[in-house]
Amino acid sequence: MKINLRFFASVRELVGTAQEVLEVSAPLRTVGDVRSLLIARGGNWESALAQGRALRMALNQVMCDADAVIAEGDEVAFFPPVTGG
Repeated sequence: MKINLRFFASVRELVGTAQEVLEVSAPLRTVGDVRSLLIARGGNWESALAQGRALRMALNQVMCDADAVIAEGDEVAFFPPVTGG
């Protein structure tokens, strides 16, 4: 499965990239699964996306929660609760 990842504001600064195409063979079902997979990278990824951290998520440019179901080619975005212009 390929999904497009986008990172904004402080999340982008911590992970060091604004976007990435993620290709995985393991089945990912939800936005929360994607978050967990990225946290497992450790280091800044774990810090930026940690489960206890206030974080907003969007699926195909629509705000969502961790239970939102993803499909091939979707865009998943992560950003802090308040972002600047």
